[in-house]
Amino acid sequence: MPGRNLTRREASRLIGAGAAGLLLHIPTLRAQAATQSSSMLARAIPSLGEKLPVIGLGTWNVFDVNLTPENRTQLAEVMSLFVKRGGRVVDSSPMYGRAEGVIGELAAKLGLRDSLFIATKVWTAGKEAGIAMMERSMDRFRTKRIDLMQVHNLVDVETQMSSLREWKTKGRIRYTGITHSQARGFYEVERIMRSQKPDFVQINYSIMEPEAAQRILPLAQELRMAVIINRPFGGGGLFGRVAAKSLPPWAAEIDCRSWAQFFLKWIVAHPVVTCVIPATNNPQHIEDNMAAGLGRLPDAKMRQRMIAFVSSL
Repeated sequence: MPGRNLTRREASRLIGAGAAGLLLHIPTLRAQAATQSSSMLARAIPSLGEKLPVIGLGTWNVFDVNLTPENRTQLAEVMSLFVKRGGRVVDSSPMYGRAEGVIGELAAKLGLRDSLFIATKVWTAGKEAGIAMMERSMDRFRTKRIDLMQVHNLVDVETQMSSLREWKTKGRIRYTGITHSQARGFYEVERIMRSQKPDFVQINYSIMEPEAAQRILPLAQELRMAVIINRPFGGGGLFGRVAAKSLPPWAAEIDCRSWAQFFLKWIVAHPVVTCVIPATNNPQHIEDNMAAGLGRLPDAKMRQRMIAFVSSL
């Protein structure tokens, strides 16, 4: 493992033109999309059966920006491409600074609100503080109803889940959820899944962090909960691990042409995963990520081969 995590952008600079197998240029990605099915894989939310595309959009850090003309143009392109390529789930949080407001403004300007499944979070202690935070999120998203409200990192989870159930009954949110971003929180996640029975659970899961497959994913299947996956690239560490390395030739067997697709397809191949939310503010990367929802997925044997290959690097 490298001494620090590399982002995909940093990895690209290290690789240069000589290792084109790691990250694709947009024209190549568009040609790939044209040769594959244009319909992204979708999975049902167990509680109601509504289907969601398996590749979503995370916004931590990358949407916490001032909407300068340059940022506005770039993020508008990201959101437009995301919807054009079949995406719906956009995940945010009050913890992410300006991200909720940026999404709300751009979605309104681009006319995309009805195309999006907005997921955000409540991240505070106390009932009144939680309600006030959720009201602010509604204002920032410029909406009267949010698709999914989640208790962020289980902060005051019993209190906030009570409010979420009330808001769901009133029609102000459509689904309830809980989140955690570290495997050390899985014991408590499991306890809350059993006691509170949210519609969604959001946890970290990747080739680098596979622990959720031991208990959390089977429990989600047992309790009929949708699963959103965060940290699909191990916080960027996976790109550091494969920097300057080419994809194995057999990756073509699962219609995989970049490391991002390699990592995302490994996750999506787990049948309990509803959606994975890689974060990006880069139009090239959104094209790359969305292609992971197209074409063939690895079977169990291939997934083990993928783990073994990455572990050998």
